[in-house]
Amino acid sequence: MLHGIDVSSYQSSDYSTSGLGFVFVKATESTDYVNPEQSAQASHGRAAGLVVGFYHFLRPGSMTAQASYFVERCVSAQGDVLAADWEDTGVSCADKDAFLREVKRLRPQHRVVLYCNRDFWLDRDTTSYVCDGLWIADITTAGSPRVRHPWVFHQYSSSGGVDRDVADFASTAALRAWAAGSGPAPEDDMARWITGTVASGDQPTVVLVPHGTAWSSLPNRRLHLGLDVVGDRSASASVRVAAHNGSGWRVSDHTVTAASGTVDVDLTNEDEKVSLQTSGTGVSYAIEIW
Repeated sequence: MLHGIDVSSYQSSDYSTSGLGFVFVKATESTDYVNPEQSAQASHGRAAGLVVGFYHFLRPGSMTAQASYFVERCVSAQGDVLAADWEDTGVSCADKDAFLREVKRLRPQHRVVLYCNRDFWLDRDTTSYVCDGLWIADITTAGSPRVRHPWVFHQYSSSGGVDRDVADFASTAALRAWAAGSGPAPEDDMARWITGTVASGDQPTVVLVPHGTAWSSLPNRRLHLGLDVVGDRSASASVRVAAHNGSGWRVSDHTVTAASGTVDVDLTNEDEKVSLQTSGTGVSYAIEIW
């Protein structure tokens, strides 16, 4: 994982860059605020070799107007990441979707991501639309946010007066390549994520697990199980996981709850298929491959 921070006018423009690979700088808010420190803060990050991103704090109002305001006043350059900061309860899920789409339309050459906290993601989001990626805020272990959706950035702490993040990349070069849209594309038979829902009942849901590609002959694989039950975060479901390694099955039972994020099962040594069975409803799966 790659470490980074996000800053606004509350932080200085000469923040420490030691051990960091990226920085997000607040650019704008609504249609009447520009961070007076954004140019200096971005330049400081660039001088240290960091990947730079900018975010706009969403407020109620016209999403089209806010998107235009953001991209016109943001001091972004090619290869910078652009983000929507969704924290205001007066901004609906439809609003944030509209903002993301408009920013992407205006700046198609940039990666555009959604920032929100875990409560917004679980309780207010209804579409799972994140444009190019999710930046999730969840105060927990770095790199282990309690959501099942694939994420790109994780804000895990606010210690020392600054928000601290990690990115799901092994190096600054890898993040820079992704931000520029030039990261290696997976082969057709090796998707980074395999996702779906687990059918309720006696009939198991069977998922074929890829063996590898030119990028990795023996990839790491992890199964993430989650539960979506609208309005009942205490709901739970039992899931039986049977993983086949080519010669036999390994069976394990797991309980997932709506409010506790994902249950993770390592699949690295199971290279044939996975069978999932549950009597509950709302269970989904995501197999991560890297």
